[in-house]
Amino acid sequence: MARRVLLAECKQEVSTFNPNLSRLEDFGIRTGKVFLDYHRTVRNEVGGALSVFEAEPLLELVPTYSAFFITSGGTLAQADWETIARDFLGGVQHARNSGPIDGAYFCMHGAMCAENEFDPEGYLLEQSRAILGEQVPIVVSLDLHGIPTRRMFQHADAIVAYHTYPHVDFYETGERAARLLLEIMNGRVRPVTARVPIPALVRGDELITETGLFGRCIEQAKEVERSPHGLSAGMFIGNPFTDVPELQTYSFVVTNDDESYAGEKALGIARQFWGYHERMQVPLISISEMQATLTKIATPGTTALVDAADATSSGASGDSNSILRALIECGYSGRTLVPIVDRPAVETAMHAGIGAEVNVSLGGTLDPIRFQPLSVRAKVVSLTDGIFRSESFGELWNSGPTAVLEFGPFTVVVGSRAVNLYDRSFFYANGQDPKRFDAVVVKSPHCQHGMYAAWCSRMLSIDAPGSSSANVRQLGHRRCPRPIFPLDAIAEFQPKVEIYRRSPQRST
Repeated sequence: MARRVLLAECKQEVSTFNPNLSRLEDFGIRTGKVFLDYHRTVRNEVGGALSVFEAEPLLELVPTYSAFFITSGGTLAQADWETIARDFLGGVQHARNSGPIDGAYFCMHGAMCAENEFDPEGYLLEQSRAILGEQVPIVVSLDLHGIPTRRMFQHADAIVAYHTYPHVDFYETGERAARLLLEIMNGRVRPVTARVPIPALVRGDELITETGLFGRCIEQAKEVERSPHGLSAGMFIGNPFTDVPELQTYSFVVTNDDESYAGEKALGIARQFWGYHERMQVPLISISEMQATLTKIATPGTTALVDAADATSSGASGDSNSILRALIECGYSGRTLVPIVDRPAVETAMHAGIGAEVNVSLGGTLDPIRFQPLSVRAKVVSLTDGIFRSESFGELWNSGPTAVLEFGPFTVVVGSRAVNLYDRSFFYANGQDPKRFDAVVVKSPHCQHGMYAAWCSRMLSIDAPGSSSANVRQLGHRRCPRPIFPLDAIAEFQPKVEIYRRSPQRST
C-alpha cells in the first residue's frame, strides 16, 4: 500500500520597514497538479524534494497549496494573510480528509510577517499539526535568512536550512529535507533539535559562504550532518529587516536521538560565529563619496553601484531614485543602467508608445517618505508585459507591464511591480545587457559572483536610504530582542541551548 506524503508551500520575505503592504497579488498561487508541474520545471526546494520522492516506488504525493512570493515586500496585509492561511490550512485539511497522511514536507521561508501575526510560518505549522495529529512527521525547509521561532521547532519534527549565501542550493536543500522525512517515516531516526539564540543582526561580505568567515560556521554545520548521528545543521542569520519578536541569529543542530551531541555542536557553531560577528558589517560609502569617486574614474569597465538599501529580494519597495538623482546632480556622463518600480510612469509610457517622448516622475510612488519623485523627460525605448524566467533558477517572474526609458546617459528599466534583482534577469528580459554600460545600479546586497563581481571593474556599496539598509542602526527596530548587536553594546555573550523533541513513538 502506497504511503501518502503531503506537500505544501508558503514563502515570503518581508521588510517591516517598507511602508507599502504586500498583497495576495504579490504571490503566485498554485494548487494540486499545477503545483507539482510548475516545480518540476525549476531548481528550487520543492523541485529537489520531488526528485527524491518520485524515485520512491510506493509513495503517493499529495500536493495541497503553494503561495510563492513573486518578490519580497512590506508587511503582509492582514486580510490577505488570512486568505493565504485559510487556503493553506484548507488544503491540509482536505488532504487529511481524503485519506491517511504518512508524512508532510513544508517549504517555507521563515521571514514572513503580517500586520497582526508576527510568526505566520509558526502559526501554519501549529494549525497543520492540529489537523494532521501528533503522529505525522513534518519536515520544513527554510531560508537561512529565516527567523526560526520556538513555535516552528515545537511543531516540526525537523528543520533543514540553506547552506549557501548567495543562495545556490535551493534544490539540494529540498533533497535533504525529503530524504530526512523519509528516514523519519521509515522509523530509522528520531530527531532531536538544539537551538542557540545569538544576539546579532549581521550583513556584509563575510557572510558570503564561499569566501567569508560565515562559511567556516557552515562548514562546521556540514561536518555535523556528515557525522553518524547528525541529521541537519546550520545557521539562521535572519532578515535584519523583518523586525519581529524573535529576530536574531541562531545556530541549530538536529541529531538522531542524541540530545547531548546536538547541544554541544550547536554551542560550538554559535561560539565560532560570535567570534566573527563584529566583522559581519558592510563598509558603506556615502552618496557624496560615490559622486566624488565616479568623477575621478579614468579606467574603462563597469562600476556596480550597490544599492542594497532598496533590495527588493530583502523586502524593500524598489522605488528608490536616490542614486539616480545623485548621478544627475553631479553631472555623471557615463552610460548608466538603473532598475526602478513606478507603475504610473509605465502607464504613461504604455499610453504614449515606443519611440514617443514622455514627461514622467520616477520613484517615490511606494515609499514617499524616503524618496521624492524625480521629474524627467525620456524616450520610450521598449515595452513588455513583464513576464519572464529568472536567469538563476528558471522561476517564473512578473514585473507587470514594464518600460525602458532613456534620457541623457541613463537607461531606466521601469517595472509596475517589484521583482527579485539578485541576478540580471530583469535587465536581460528587457533587452539590456549590464556589461554594455559604464555603471549599473544593483539593488541587491549580494548576487552570485558571476552576475556582477566577476566582471565589474569595481563594486561600490552605497549608504543610501531604504527599508533594507545595511546601516541597520538607522532603521528603528522596536520588536526584536534587546540588547542586540550592532544596535547595542554587548559586554559578554553566554550562549544557552534550547532543546526541542517531538515525543510520539511512531510505528514503521
